Amino acid sequence: MFTDQCNHHEALPPLPDDMRAVRMTAHGGVEVLESARVPLPRPAAGEALVQVRAVALNNTDLWTRQGAYGLPGDPDALAGWRGPVTLPRIQGADVAGRVVAVGADTDAALVGRRVVIDPAIYDGSGPEANPVGLMGSERDGGYAEYVTAPVDRVHDVSGSPLSDDQLASLPTAYGTALGMLERGRVTAGHTVLVTGASGGVGLALVQLARERGATVLAVSSGDKLDEVRAAGADAVIDRAHDVVAQARSATTDGIDVVLDVVAGDLVGRGLPMLREGGSWVIAGALGGHDVAFDVRRLYLHNARIVGSSMHTPGHFALLMDIARSAGVQPVIAATFPLEQAPEAQEQLARRRHVGKIVLNP
Repeated sequence: MFTDQCNHHEALPPLPDDMRAVRMTAHGGVEVLESARVPLPRPAAGEALVQVRAVALNNTDLWTRQGAYGLPGDPDALAGWRGPVTLPRIQGADVAGRVVAVGADTDAALVGRRVVIDPAIYDGSGPEANPVGLMGSERDGGYAEYVTAPVDRVHDVSGSPLSDDQLASLPTAYGTALGMLERGRVTAGHTVLVTGASGGVGLALVQLARERGATVLAVSSGDKLDEVRAAGADAVIDRAHDVVAQARSATTDGIDVVLDVVAGDLVGRGLPMLREGGSWVIAGALGGHDVAFDVRRLYLHNARIVGSSMHTPGHFALLMDIARSAGVQPVIAATFPLEQAPEAQEQLARRRHVGKIVLNP
């Protein structure tokens, strides 16, 4: 939402009739991403037109392009995050930019504001609403020079010292991470274990958990451990060796909350690490979605297994407060021009980087 922060007005150029964009034309490999000139979107009533300064990539971009989400009752169906995707589709959930126009019944004073867009499409209007759609999947996103968004999903960050690339890194990765922290009830003094700590969400979890005052044990690969430690991890665990044994040796009192984007067999092996009443929060399945565990370790110890998908509007508002004060410093792994979106997605898929990959339209 817009706030009364100072406005960074710049001379706004006349709006063009069309714009550059990269569109997903089918499900498949990066060859289905095409550069094109498309009509400039026009903001409807209650919407803003945002000039995209930076758009960050996420695994969701890859899986939506591949159609890898399946459907209820048909796990092999080609589908996006919440079902079939209308094609062609402009991808890109994570946008930082500035407002250049507004639709009817919208305050024109908003033009010129530096903003971050909440990419979620919610099932209601309250602060606890659940995400049921995503910009770049269920509606066009930020792989373009301009994008429209509802005004109540456009957050003023004019005073933030973070760069556009850093601001664009926040919505999906840090929003998902903050949703995990909130749903896992992480507080100062807790000991947390973060899996996949070198990825976008994992690194966000490390930074946000430290910002909250938790002790962070982070799991990553050997060539990335130093960078994860530099991001704020109190101890790093090499996933090439026994993660459970390393975690047990790193803390004598067990783990309060596991913040997990990997899942797989670690859930079954690691559940006994939790302290009494601890939580295992899962927001991904990079290690496999078929999970088995000893249910006695769950109910005898009052443990919780929590599913967490993205964030609520309330979570995102908290994230934007952190953005305005630069409470975290997102790490940028690489930047690409818009037309190199296929190359950027290929680099993301290789998973050799630490931090976020960003397109600069």
